[in-house]
Amino acid sequence: MAPRENDDKPTEDKQPAATQREWERLWEQGDDSGGEDEGSTKEDAGPEGERDADADTEASDAAVDDADQGPTPVHGNADVPGHSHNDDHDHHHEHDHEHDHADGSAAPHSHTPPALPHLDDERIAAVRRVAAAGRRWRTVQLAGCAALLAVAMTAGAIAIGAAKDSGATGVAASSAVSPELLASGSLDASIASLQAHLRTQPKDFDGWATLGLAYVEQARTKGDPSRYPQAQAALQRSLKISPNNENALEGRAALAAARHEFAEALTYADQVLKENPYSERALCSRIDALVELGRYADAEKAADLADARKPGVPVFTRYAYVHELRGDVTTARKVLEQALAAATSPGDISYVAGTLGQLAWNQGDYKTALNDYGRALAADENYLPALEGRARAQAALGDRAEAIKGMELVVSRYPLPQPLVELGELYESRGAAGDRAKADDQYALVDAWIALARANGVNADLDTALAAADHGNIKSALKAARAEWARRHTVHTADALAWALHVNGRDKEALPYARRATATNYHNASFIYHLGMIELATGHKADGRAHLTKALKLNPGFSPLGASKARKALEATK
Repeated sequence: MAPRENDDKPTEDKQPAATQREWERLWEQGDDSGGEDEGSTKEDAGPEGERDADADTEASDAAVDDADQGPTPVHGNADVPGHSHNDDHDHHHEHDHEHDHADGSAAPHSHTPPALPHLDDERIAAVRRVAAAGRRWRTVQLAGCAALLAVAMTAGAIAIGAAKDSGATGVAASSAVSPELLASGSLDASIASLQAHLRTQPKDFDGWATLGLAYVEQARTKGDPSRYPQAQAALQRSLKISPNNENALEGRAALAAARHEFAEALTYADQVLKENPYSERALCSRIDALVELGRYADAEKAADLADARKPGVPVFTRYAYVHELRGDVTTARKVLEQALAAATSPGDISYVAGTLGQLAWNQGDYKTALNDYGRALAADENYLPALEGRARAQAALGDRAEAIKGMELVVSRYPLPQPLVELGELYESRGAAGDRAKADDQYALVDAWIALARANGVNADLDTALAAADHGNIKSALKAARAEWARRHTVHTADALAWALHVNGRDKEALPYARRATATNYHNASFIYHLGMIELATGHKADGRAHLTKALKLNPGFSPLGASKARKALEATK
């Protein structure tokens, strides 16, 4: 959105054999229910790899009844990957801008009904049992850990076998359930309506496409990657009925991006745009894919084009992020303020205001960040990115008690990698009795979430690299970072590879990657801190001191542990 004038990881913990076997069965199935096939995790990654159609039909028939049976936790965020305008826009919170509805608008965070108490308590208790195992589960039992986390997320409530094809032939006419239904209220209620509709109209390709998009959104907002195979099954069912229909292709682009298959996401988006140059979802998916592939110049052009063709909140937020990556914070904030002024729904307001808060936090402007997060929470008091951001800002301002309280609330609802790491580091920095064990519990849950994500077709190498480099197996961190770099060259993958090389003692090899991570002038204190530490390790004392000083000046509270290490390194090199 161009600025416009006047716009203004055991023995003592062995599990019963039957329980272990059940975990292993769940793990092998990649299934959060123990039921029939919900969609294989060995799915295709792009247009050329379609799965067996009959298997997909069975999976989609099962999927039509599943999502509304489990708990309905309060809305939270994904990568998102995509594409959070969270700290680093990356891996840990998968793309905050992926809160978009199937129709391109932001998800209605404020309208999600509260969890059923007994189911939500069961889910949280199960997650906490995983955490209680600490970091002792490292190999075979990690699979069980992931399976338990999957069961915890869904309360094991998946109903199988609804909406069998009645034998009717032919393609349904235009769907009676439009994507706009997803914007009408609770996402879970919308899914229930779609499921009911598809029981009576199993040939409605638009209905299947919309259900697939809804599952993608549900996976993102609830941090539950077990929904992705279900989304895939529904979308492929739609494409089986009506090959190349626009809504399903848009859904495949969104699903590919959510699974960090960005080249495939770009392919699908381009396929849609050939037929409909004004598709908002495809325009936005194209920007996201180009950003996550490290093609920033192309992403900027795509953002300009999308702004010209389909201006609106989904495009504006992406436009702002592209400029932020290039160091143009002024334009990014101005565009976001314009987007906030144009926002009317609680979902749009909370999303844009939360994004503004993250932008301010990245610049070390914590009071402004708190104000922005306050605006987001005024629109939706349960909007998790704002709750997480507020806790982060409170920590940076020295209010550790409130920060820990806030972050504990976030992870009690959604144990996602970034807030888990942040809470672990807050415990470590406090250093009270038992805090080390509490921190280790959080890091163990990160491993569990990553295993669960992989079981459901999500590429989690970047999450692995970032978490393991500081709080896990450093060799695994390097292996994962190299794998991710082989796929895409972004500032985030460059930074992750640089830091993984550094913690493995390979600083000379790390330095070029650290420099590349900061080459776009993206104002990210963590990247600058990593560069400074690597420069000190390679004998570039002056440069290292300069960059550590710069990181602390930009965002002095960028990390509960990293900022302290930066200050100690500066003191040691006087």
